[in-house]
Amino acid sequence: MRRSSQFAAAATCFGLLLAGCTSDGDAESARPTVAPSSSKPDAALTLIADADPAAAAISTSRALYDSSDVVVLAAPDDQLAITLGASAAVALGVPMLLSIPGGQPADPLGSEFDRLGVTHVLAVGGDAAQDLSAGAELQILTVAADSAALAEVIGIELGQAEPVAPEGIAAALAALDPAAPVALLPTGAAAPEPSQDADPDDVALPEVTRPEAVTGTLVLATTTPESLPGIATARAAGVEVQVVGPDQLDPRSSSEAISTLSETKPDAVIALGTGYGAQQGLDWKLATAATGAQLPGGGQLLFQERMFVALYGYTEGGALGVLGEQDAGGAVQRAIETAAEYDDLVSTQVVPAFEIIATVASEFPGLDGNYSSEADISQLQPWVDAAGAAGIYVVLDLQPGRTDFLTQAMAYEPLLRLPHVGLALDPEWRLLPNQVHLDQIGFVSIEEVNAVVTWLADLTRANALPQKMLVLHQFQLGMIPDRELLDTTREELGILIHVDGNGDQGSKQATWAVLHEDPPANVYWGWKNFVDEDSPMLTPEQTIDQALPTPELITYQ
Repeated sequence: MRRSSQFAAAATCFGLLLAGCTSDGDAESARPTVAPSSSKPDAALTLIADADPAAAAISTSRALYDSSDVVVLAAPDDQLAITLGASAAVALGVPMLLSIPGGQPADPLGSEFDRLGVTHVLAVGGDAAQDLSAGAELQILTVAADSAALAEVIGIELGQAEPVAPEGIAAALAALDPAAPVALLPTGAAAPEPSQDADPDDVALPEVTRPEAVTGTLVLATTTPESLPGIATARAAGVEVQVVGPDQLDPRSSSEAISTLSETKPDAVIALGTGYGAQQGLDWKLATAATGAQLPGGGQLLFQERMFVALYGYTEGGALGVLGEQDAGGAVQRAIETAAEYDDLVSTQVVPAFEIIATVASEFPGLDGNYSSEADISQLQPWVDAAGAAGIYVVLDLQPGRTDFLTQAMAYEPLLRLPHVGLALDPEWRLLPNQVHLDQIGFVSIEEVNAVVTWLADLTRANALPQKMLVLHQFQLGMIPDRELLDTTREELGILIHVDGNGDQGSKQATWAVLHEDPPANVYWGWKNFVDEDSPMLTPEQTIDQALPTPELITYQ
């Protein structure tokens, strides 16, 4: 293995070979010209989930570069060298790689050098090439992690950017503009030690002709350290990079990622970051995000730092709840005002909502004999449209009588295809063939509920819709027997158990506690305030103080 003193000798020798017996001007003109070659990945989705930063850097290089005579190299534990090396890589238009301690000629880094056809390694920082095994044709040029020295070596002026805090480095790398090169420096970076390597005057790189920018490609990269060199390589190839937090691996969770995917409409996406290795269904989630449709409040996931406050009832009058006590326009205003009462009480975003009773339990069998009166879509459409225009989420509530929930849900498919419309099942009003309403409290089998889960999730995925809310009303355990078998695996849905009993607050709290015992995994919770039936009805402050854990949905009936 060559050590740093040998690198200095090699770099100096290379400079002398270029100079020969000519003048400095002749040496400059004698520099060879090289042209890296980059291209769009063949696959629509490329996953780079290597935990090791050096491996992730190699994977990104493989994804975007076909060849490159020159690469930039930094040590994986040298943050200053990585940020400055990234600056140089983007300025030159070449891959950014990291050294591998104890590397051998057959190591992955050497293999990538061979694949790219590397002839020159620009090693930034004294330790960058310490463990590099170099072939006879490989020229290693080491330069201190110093912006002025680096600019002189690459022959490109680097503007001075504002120092970047460690947590902001990924975003700063993603913002690097090849047309306006700058030297990124992390905050608090110590000045480099005086270089023992070759003087920059003795070091010469080939002239690098920047490759044409790779189009039709987007990199989604996490802010975690293993992503940083790959971000630089992507920007060097002219690829746009959207940085997301490690908690935003689902592209539906980031409003910025949704907007970028929708605007750029890439043919190929590279998902860069260790966490992506555990993200299931990334292909359909990307397709959903690429539609650009967002839920009220932003994003495509319902319960990410968000709470809904809803008005409940029927559109035709106030007998069944507060929603119908005014027309659609009045309900919009009332919903917004009601939700606003919670703004200062919780740290999450509060989103107004409607829960509209779409099918009403009836004392009469009706023409179809199911003891349920179904509202026409034409009756509901103006309310749904008014809500959507005002940033209000809508839940369609089903009281099916003697028919089943899936049959009624399918009748409202045109409305459920809208991004801001979800569904609620009310088992209290689910009858057996010989039952009528109010003689008993109804119930629904878990198989029937799961059939709705499957249908609604399939509909959501097939139409690339944001996550849909599925509300299950319950105030007795017997309303949903075998609740532990509820299918909560479908990420297209956010499933919520709505505890909607009325009465005195002691009884309501007891019901709340019982229903929270041994719940299905991955469910959310709703609380209902009854304006006339609760004794007393909780104020917003009391609701937040007493309904614990804090519900994701609060409705008013």
